[in-house]
Amino acid sequence: MELTLLPDSLSMPVAVFLLACSILTSMITASLGAGGGVLLLVLMATWMPPAAIIPVHGMIQLGSNGGRALLTRKHVDWKVIAAFAPGVVVGAALGAWLLVDLPAPVWQLTIGVFVLYLCWGPPLPRASFGAPGIFLASGLTSFVSLFVGATGPLVAAFIKQIHVDRFTTVATFATAMTLQHAPKALVFTVAGFVFPDWLPFILAMIASGFAGTWLGLHLLRSLSNRWFHRTFDLILTLLALRLLWQAANAAGWWG
Repeated sequence: MELTLLPDSLSMPVAVFLLACSILTSMITASLGAGGGVLLLVLMATWMPPAAIIPVHGMIQLGSNGGRALLTRKHVDWKVIAAFAPGVVVGAALGAWLLVDLPAPVWQLTIGVFVLYLCWGPPLPRASFGAPGIFLASGLTSFVSLFVGATGPLVAAFIKQIHVDRFTTVATFATAMTLQHAPKALVFTVAGFVFPDWLPFILAMIASGFAGTWLGLHLLRSLSNRWFHRTFDLILTLLALRLLWQAANAAGWWG
C-alpha cells in the first residue's frame, strides 16, 4: 500500500496550520489542565472530512496525552488509574458492540450539565471517588468517547475533584485520557477507517503536540495551585457552556 504524505482531502496549508494548532492546544492543556483537545477538535472539524474527524483526533490525542503522561509520570495517581483502566475496557467494548449513533443534543446537554455541576455544584460524596465510582465514570465516558470525541472536559472535571496539586491533576488526567483514546485505533480499524492514509499527518501532529506539552509544563511550574484551579474551572465552564449552546442549536430551542 502506497503511503502518501497527506490524504487527498487535506491540503498542505491546512495541514501546516493544524500542526501549529497542535502545539498551541497541547500547551493549553499542559499548563491550564484542559481545553486544548476540544479546541483542536473544533479546528479539525472546520477543514477535515466528517468521517475522519473522531478517529484521527482520537489518535492525535492518544499521542499527545501519552507524551504528557510520560513527562509527568512521577506525579500520576496510580490508584486512580488502576480503577480507571478496567472501565475503559468495559466502556469501549460495549461501545464497539452497540455502535450506536447518539443524538448530538443528548450528549452535548448531558456532558455540559455534568461538567458545570462538577465545577460549581456541591462536592460529590467521597465514596464517588473510590474504585467503584472511578470505574463507573471511566466506563460511561469511554463508551461515549467512541461516538462524540468530547468527553475530556467531563473526565477532567471528575479528576479535578480528587486532587489539589496541579501537577497530579494534569498527570492523572493525561494518563486517563491516554487509556481512553487507545481503544479507538482498534475500533475504527475494524469499522473500516483507513488509518495508513492519515498516518504521516497523525505522527506530525503528535510530534507538534509533544513540543506544546513541553512548553506548557514549563509554564505550569510558574502557576500556583489556587490560580491553576480557578483557571481550570473557568475553562471547563466555557467548554460546558459551548456544549449547551450547541445542544440548543441542534435541538432548535432558539426557534
